[in-house]
Amino acid sequence: MSYATEPASRILSLGAGVQSTTLLLLSAIGELPKLDYAIFADTGWEPAAVYRHLDEVERRIARPANIPILRVSSGNIRADALDPGHRFASMPLYILNKDGSPGMTRRQCTGEYKIKPIKREVRRILGYPHPVRVPRGVYVEQWIGISTDEFHRAKDSDVKYTRHSFPLIDLGLSRQDCLKLLADHGWESTPKSACLGCPFHGNSQWRQIRDGSPEEWADVVEFDAAIREGNARANSEGRPLLGQAYLHRSRRPLAEAPIDRLSRAELAALQEQLPLAEEELENGPEDGCSPFSCRSGEAVA
Repeated sequence: MSYATEPASRILSLGAGVQSTTLLLLSAIGELPKLDYAIFADTGWEPAAVYRHLDEVERRIARPANIPILRVSSGNIRADALDPGHRFASMPLYILNKDGSPGMTRRQCTGEYKIKPIKREVRRILGYPHPVRVPRGVYVEQWIGISTDEFHRAKDSDVKYTRHSFPLIDLGLSRQDCLKLLADHGWESTPKSACLGCPFHGNSQWRQIRDGSPEEWADVVEFDAAIREGNARANSEGRPLLGQAYLHRSRRPLAEAPIDRLSRAELAALQEQLPLAEEELENGPEDGCSPFSCRSGEAVA
């Protein structure tokens, strides 16, 4: 019996950030092979700037190159978190325990709201929706936007019907190379892709929301207050959080969090709790939340 040796489709995991936009552009201008599809997993709570960027990318890059952008979703992460009747895949919230010690909730959001809907769409493209078994040897080649400066994030797929490919690494392109290439083609303002209320925002991202988009700032401040006691469903089922939850690393209400400047004592305390460089405390992970290379590190129970 012979099996297919070529991918059934070539697909881009499109996070709409710097690296994945670069891959889409390189395919569109013929510097990389032609993509069959680009898949954007929508959490329902991306910043307005990301949705605008995605629309422009679709209009100016994808459509002229005949590369369909498929938008998929597992629901609205914000609404699900506050719905006591909905099973919620938790965000990595910062916890202040009753004894004053720091903690974090388990991170499940990337898998539920990014990876799961992409896998579902890949199966649909292949013609084998769950629970139909994908035949051996049938697979897609899925491009992941990881550049040379973060090569350690490159990982094989955990399913046989998807094989990961990392063209930026193959081309020797760093994130700075991607930024220059995008600028050369008129895409200087490519935003970071991450949920509006992602706990891994750096202070500069929080300030950008506060100072540049008052409506979105009011939204995240309201959400931060609403999740103080944790998961709405867990609370309704008598499994309350043993502590208080926050969006900001300081474990203070977002409206009062030190997003303008950290004192040396605050910086030292935060670094002791969570070993991050000062630059990352300020700027957050460089390129937001990419479905298969989440910059948030390992989940913490």
